Amino acid sequence: MKSRRREFLAAVAAGTVACGGHPSPWRFLTQPEADTLAAVCSRIIPADQDPGAAEAGVVDFIDRQLAGFYKVHQKAYRDGLASLGATFVKLHGEEQTAVLKALEKKRSPFFELVLTHTMQGYYGSPRHGGNRDAVSWRMLGVPYPPVRGRV
Repeated sequence: MKSRRREFLAAVAAGTVACGGHPSPWRFLTQPEADTLAAVCSRIIPADQDPGAAEAGVVDFIDRQLAGFYKVHQKAYRDGLASLGATFVKLHGEEQTAVLKALEKKRSPFFELVLTHTMQGYYGSPRHGGNRDAVSWRMLGVPYPPVRGRV
């Protein structure tokens, strides 16, 4: 039993060192992918007088779901984020918006997927990793926790 435990711990330690000495905060996304996705989500739901997608933890929601229920969309996210590239993050806000509007106009399946998941992460239940501190519910005046059938 001890030998299996030691082998497991050695494997975990090796994986940690291979990843730069510290575990990643992401379950599926790489850090560059998470940065690009955060920029995309922040253009879809920007912060104004209310918190936007970034503050609501939408990227956390999407990452958590891609490691679980949304596994079928992993390739679409890998390919879609790669097509935007790390340069997307470096673009000015209006340039990012122009890129996303072009994707929307082409009816890009990747854009439609990110749009849907961003909305789910922003307006869904905080227990799924998004809507941190129920920010969207407070913005809409929805009592926390919402109860079915309540007006």
